[in-house]
Amino acid sequence: MRLLALVLSTTLVLPAIAEARSGPAMPGPVGNHAARGPLVLAPPVPQEDEVLRAVIDRPSRPAEDSARDVFRHPFETLTFWGLTPGQTVIEIEPGAAGWWRNILEPYARDSGGRYVAVNRPTDGMGVADGTADLVVVARAFHNWARDGRTDPYLAAAFRALKPGGVLAVEQHRSPEGTDVTATAPTGYVPESYVIDAARRAGFVLDARSELNANARDDHHHPFGVWTLPPVRRSSGPGRTLTPAERAGFDAVGESDRMTLRFRKPG
Repeated sequence: MRLLALVLSTTLVLPAIAEARSGPAMPGPVGNHAARGPLVLAPPVPQEDEVLRAVIDRPSRPAEDSARDVFRHPFETLTFWGLTPGQTVIEIEPGAAGWWRNILEPYARDSGGRYVAVNRPTDGMGVADGTADLVVVARAFHNWARDGRTDPYLAAAFRALKPGGVLAVEQHRSPEGTDVTATAPTGYVPESYVIDAARRAGFVLDARSELNANARDDHHHPFGVWTLPPVRRSSGPGRTLTPAERAGFDAVGESDRMTLRFRKPG
């Protein structure tokens, strides 16, 4: 039944994917991609992973994490990235809240794998070179782009992965053609910035998905991406949102995000 439910839920995203492939202009992120030519979109591959389902549905998982599943699609996203039992998974900069860590760490423990959190990749990745199956980078490129960390951090991820291993990316996405030096301080970067950087490190783009796209996000917010949920910043120097403005940004939901899968050549 769970596999059937996943198949049905996957079909819900297929019309949008088919439309993006055919090329009609659309508001939001799909339209941005159309300007770059054909877009390779890969919907999640239905698979039954009872351990992953159990970890995501576990009552001990923080309630505030579970409330965000509607925006972050953890089962479908991890399936798209290729997570399977027994893997060695590295997460770069999991953050204090540890949203992905709260899934990946117990999943690794329960499935016979290994989870490694790394905050400074240039100081070491916590595994021997060429032994990791999956490296996850979530919502970090806007910080890396501001202080020159992108290339050295991706080089460290490349060394850590085994041939055929996957670099998994989730990142707030700005429209194509925007300047990363202008957008990174707001939390967003163009998708091409991430793709080009990964290719410089030696990765091959395996697939991209619109699973975490949000066409309601126009990328223009008074306090950057942090204006939107879950941070919901409502005041800053010289500006405080009115109740109506706050309600409007809440209605947007979480940011428009790229979801990418890169592979280290075998």
